[in-house]
Amino acid sequence: MEENFENLKVMVIDDSKTIRRTAETLLKKAGCVVITATDGFDALSKIADTQPNIIFVDIMMPRLDGYQTCALIKNNSAFKSTPVIMLSSKDGLFDKAKGRIVGSDQYLTKPFSKEELLGAIREHVTAA
Repeated sequence: MEENFENLKVMVIDDSKTIRRTAETLLKKAGCVVITATDGFDALSKIADTQPNIIFVDIMMPRLDGYQTCALIKNNSAFKSTPVIMLSSKDGLFDKAKGRIVGSDQYLTKPFSKEELLGAIREHVTAA
């Protein structure tokens, strides 16, 4: 049975157009409203306007990396309870630990599958 994440707002922050497009396509099929951002600065300006239910953020980005972006989101009282899922092409313990330190809720290794994306949403967004 296909789940319905109708109108659930999901933000995808990645400097790779391919990753953004892939995630957007998968999430839109599941009924999500997808907001994309190319980097942390772009994301931070959009978060306040769109108030996403969950945020996927790439670790390796120019200007503001995923750790810094996550820390800034989690340090903002309005968004500290918003789940932040780290995306990385590296599957390292150090990266996972560092992700936890800055407050991320989960860590997915790229390339991610539709199941992983939707599974993370199912697990962290209780008010779906």
